[in-house]
Amino acid sequence: MIFSENDMEKLQNGPSWKYHVLAVITIFVWGTTFASTKVLLNHGLTPSEIMCYRFSIAYSLLWICSRRFFARNLADELFLALAGFVGGTLYFWSENTAIELSITSNVALIVCSTPVITALLAILFIKEEKLTKKLSVGSLVALIGMAFVVLNGKVLKFNPVGDFLALIAATSWAVYCVVLRRFDGKYSMWFITRKVFFYGLVTMLPIVCLDSEPLHLEAFTEPAVYLNIPFLGVVASMLCFYSWNVVMENLGTIRASNYLYSQPIVSLVCSVVILHEPLTIIAAIGTVFILAGIYIAQHGFKLPHRQ
Repeated sequence: MIFSENDMEKLQNGPSWKYHVLAVITIFVWGTTFASTKVLLNHGLTPSEIMCYRFSIAYSLLWICSRRFFARNLADELFLALAGFVGGTLYFWSENTAIELSITSNVALIVCSTPVITALLAILFIKEEKLTKKLSVGSLVALIGMAFVVLNGKVLKFNPVGDFLALIAATSWAVYCVVLRRFDGKYSMWFITRKVFFYGLVTMLPIVCLDSEPLHLEAFTEPAVYLNIPFLGVVASMLCFYSWNVVMENLGTIRASNYLYSQPIVSLVCSVVILHEPLTIIAAIGTVFILAGIYIAQHGFKLPHRQ
C-alpha cells in the first residue's frame, strides 16, 4: 500500500499516538528482516547483492510518490547524500560484514546501542532535543533488558574487527537519524526518502562491483527469492524508511530511537513462533525490562512544539 501526500499529511497532523503506533509497526517489520535476509543468503545471494536489489526496488517505486529531482540548494543536496551513505551503504555493509567476522550476539548487542549514540549526537547537534531524567532512566532500563534478550545466557567472544564494524553500523544509523532532522518541514518525506535511496545506491555500486561473486539472477526462479526480495525492497525499505522518517520528524530523534530497543523482542518472538525455539526466563525478564524502559522514556520526554 502506498500512501498519498494527502493521506500522510492527515497522519502528520493527527494525534501523537499514531506516530507511536507507526514506530512499533516499523520496528516490527525491521525485526523480521533478519530471517528474510538469511533465507536469501541460504539461496546463494551475497549481502551486497541483496542490498542492491532492495535499494533499487525502493528507489524505482519512490518515483511514483515524488518527481522532484534536486534539493533547493547544494548544502541540502550534500546532506541528503550523507544521509544516503551513512543510513544506506555504510550501515548495511558494516553490519553484514560484522556478522560474517564476529558472532551474532556480539553484533546484535553493539548495534542495539544505537539509541544511546543517537541520543548523544542529538543532544550535541539538535537544540530541540533535551535529555530528561526519566528519559535517561528509561533508556538505561531498556538497554539492560536488551542485553538480557540478546545474550540470553551466551558468553561474548571479543573480535576486534567485527565488533568495531558493528560499532560503525550503530554510529552510522545514529548519524542518519540526526542528519534527517535537518530537513523537518523543508521537503516532502517521499522526496527525502527517495534521495536517501538514490545516494545509497550510488555509494554502494563500488562495493557491488568489487564483489568477487557474480549476480545470482538464476536464484529468482525460486519462490523464496522472488517473494523475499520484494518484501525487503517495498515493505522493509521503501515504506519503513519513509515511516521511520515521519516518526522522527514528529516524535523527535531521541524519543523515536528508543523504539529500536524493542527489535530484539521481535527477533525473539520470531524465533519462538517460527523456529520453535524455547522462551527462556532470562529472555522473558529482558522483554519486561525493554517494555518498561520504553514506557518510562516515552512518558518522560517532551519535544517542544515547533513554531
